[in-house]
Amino acid sequence: MTREVRVVFLGLLAGFPAMASLTALLLTGDYSNKLRWTLGLVCGLCWWGISLSLRDFAARPLEVVANLLMAIREGDYSVRGHGSGGGAFGEAVAEVSAVATMLRERRLEEAEAAALLSRIMEEVDVALFVWDPSRQLRLVNRAGARLLGETTESLIGQTAEALRLSPLLDGESVGSLELELPGGSGPWELRRGAFRQSGKPHQLVVLTDVRQALRHEEREAWRRLIRVLGHEINNSLAPIQSLADSLQALLRREQRTADGEKDLAQGLAVIERRAGALGRFMSAYTQLARLPAPRFGPVDVLGWVNRAAAMERRVAIQVIQGSPVTLHADGDQLEQLLINLLRNAADAALETAGRVEVGWTKAGSSLKLRVRDEGPGIANADNLFVPFFTTKPGGSGIGLALARQIAEMHGGRLELKNRADRAGCDATLTLPLSDRF
Repeated sequence: MTREVRVVFLGLLAGFPAMASLTALLLTGDYSNKLRWTLGLVCGLCWWGISLSLRDFAARPLEVVANLLMAIREGDYSVRGHGSGGGAFGEAVAEVSAVATMLRERRLEEAEAAALLSRIMEEVDVALFVWDPSRQLRLVNRAGARLLGETTESLIGQTAEALRLSPLLDGESVGSLELELPGGSGPWELRRGAFRQSGKPHQLVVLTDVRQALRHEEREAWRRLIRVLGHEINNSLAPIQSLADSLQALLRREQRTADGEKDLAQGLAVIERRAGALGRFMSAYTQLARLPAPRFGPVDVLGWVNRAAAMERRVAIQVIQGSPVTLHADGDQLEQLLINLLRNAADAALETAGRVEVGWTKAGSSLKLRVRDEGPGIANADNLFVPFFTTKPGGSGIGLALARQIAEMHGGRLELKNRADRAGCDATLTLPLSDRF
């Protein structure tokens, strides 16, 4: 039986004793047949009507709640219920209405967030793709559609194979790749991440054209280089041109005095010095620009450090020996790197009569070598690795730039900062350790 039938049955059962007593009274009493049938019919109809009303009274609240829940299930959060008389039914209706209000607000927030996300995706200048588990494209922004040379609507639903974008979903999740597309060619920077939507895993692919960034960095490098080269060459050519004009005037004189001969000799000496300085500058630039690729081989760290420390004779270098380590690197380049670091540390230590120490430790799969001095410290850290920038008289300004270039060619990095415990500089060289040694 359904719940409504059970309610009617229970209502009839509740009134059965009264109806049975009334029937017995009518049958045994001295009543006419007309009265018996009239009372029996009226009481029977009332009994049945009250039972049906009881069914409606019990089922109606449930129908109201069911209608509210059906509207919520279908996404219509505007329907509200009003429980008259309070009690359990009123509380149930109020709670369902509160849930509908909460869901309506949440759907509004989600719609606003989705609109904001869609706006951001359309405005960013990188290609964004969303793929479902069957490798079908489910979402693409304007930059991605422009890269593929089609409209967004025509791309949705196509597979990665059909769009020739399988390399985006295969292989490493982060890296670079060369890919020819209708809207442009590589190199591209690839980033891929997973997320779940409607309980199913999806892939978000971000494809960035790195050519623009590379061109910007290339232009900046050329600007810095031209500025430095122009400054140095002008500093040398300006006095040379001025002296050349003065010397030509002296040579045009028919008779030259002793002072004139002396001025001539001094002018030629200045020209020689400036030309030599310009030649040394260009030689330093050539050394930085033509650094060869490393020739890897076994390098014993203790021997490497001792050889570089022995090259510096102005200051006693204290070697703090670490654990025995062998690197897979270019020994000559690493020696030049460490000589440059120790030379800079010695120059700083001579200003304050301080000390210089060098040591190394193993940190996981890396070697950390530190050169510390007790000099005045770093005054301007912004230009430390700018080629040809120097604060030392007669300096070339390529020592640290060359050292960092060597470190990066070996897969490492070079960092310089002021010491925290006292005045001085702390140079840290980090190099990867190879499994072959």
